[in-house]
Amino acid sequence: MKLRTLLKTATIASSLALSSFAFSADIDMSADKNDLAIQGYDPIAYFTDSNPTKGNAQYSATYKNAIYHFVSAENRDTFRSDPTKYAPQYGGYCAMGVSLNKKLDTDPTAWRIVDNKLYLNLNKDVQKRWLEDVSGNIVIAEKVWPTIKLVSADVVNAE
Repeated sequence: MKLRTLLKTATIASSLALSSFAFSADIDMSADKNDLAIQGYDPIAYFTDSNPTKGNAQYSATYKNAIYHFVSAENRDTFRSDPTKYAPQYGGYCAMGVSLNKKLDTDPTAWRIVDNKLYLNLNKDVQKRWLEDVSGNIVIAEKVWPTIKLVSADVVNAE
């Protein structure tokens, strides 16, 4: 009888532990502790308004288990139609950081669209450095990203 109770308890505990991971943003996505991507900024607004704009939780969508907010249902639906087109490159991690083999958070106001792709940087000072050789930094980041995208930021940044 005790063995049966122990097995049930172990099964329930492991199910709860595993279910908590099911709702976390994917490892290749930069998101806060609530799985919110790009600090709640609307990724579509970068393309349509050429301006970082805070979204509204009322209009949200998920991509790779990260939550994106939008200023309107129209922007949300546009994102849903092709999230890979509008989501920031490198899962929203700093583009300069990726070129330096790091997974760094970003400031949504330090952004640039290059070849119809959204790139974010850690801050505006880092962005200035990234802008010195955008194409070269992208070439390097494209080579680095596949090697770090499935490694946790803590591990990558500790190296």
